Amino acid sequence: MSEILSKKEIEQFILSGFVRIENAFSKETADAVLDILWNDLPCERSNPQTWTEPVIRLGMYTQPPFIESLNTKKIHLIFDQLVGKDRWIPCRNVGTFPIRFPSIQKPNDTGKHVDASFAGHDPNNYLEWRINVRSKGRALLMLVLYSEVSENDASTIIYEGSHIDVAKLLAKEGEFGLSFMQLANKLDELPKRKEVYATGKAGTVYLCHPFLVHSAQPHSGTLPKFMAQPPLLLREELAISDSTEGYTPVEQAIRIGLD
Repeated sequence: MSEILSKKEIEQFILSGFVRIENAFSKETADAVLDILWNDLPCERSNPQTWTEPVIRLGMYTQPPFIESLNTKKIHLIFDQLVGKDRWIPCRNVGTFPIRFPSIQKPNDTGKHVDASFAGHDPNNYLEWRINVRSKGRALLMLVLYSEVSENDASTIIYEGSHIDVAKLLAKEGEFGLSFMQLANKLDELPKRKEVYATGKAGTVYLCHPFLVHSAQPHSGTLPKFMAQPPLLLREELAISDSTEGYTPVEQAIRIGLD
């Protein structure tokens, strides 16, 4: 198998909970995505006075530029390294877009959280979706930058190493795990972790452990921020004990939290 990530980068993913991939897809692909999104926004690209909301959410996108951005040969090889060959499902959409605009209004979605991965009793209520210690359904969280993002441009805050604390929490909760809100309400009790800002040029992708704690922040820059955060879905369940074939980096990180 061709390997893109070095041993050191894989170790960083296991211990820190993320790895930053530059040039995961081309600027041309990013520009094509932006053209589609701007066309769907209720404001004008060339007139900042029409950017009156701190965040506007757009729905699921499946057009070629979106799919191409997460299905390059490079990114597939990295998925194999982190999750295991044939153990993940190629992305067929990039989820919803929370597009963030420069604003003095504070957005209402800036709390720390871990993205949930499987439905609870009510599949239509995302706050009741759940997370368990095997990360049922989800192999990775991806932060996919389609515009250039600096620290001032509402860059996502990543809490380095927090995925290990979350694994410890979830280990006590059995197969049904915790709901999105139950887990979110416990995050402030976890050890303080270094804050890292998910910045970079368009085409940068942060591949994150599914348990990594992260949060949005207000936009104090000048240009809107376009980022998707789709899951990479699992084809088969993670193995976190009694494996005869060894453990992938995603599984190794969870096992650290179980010790």
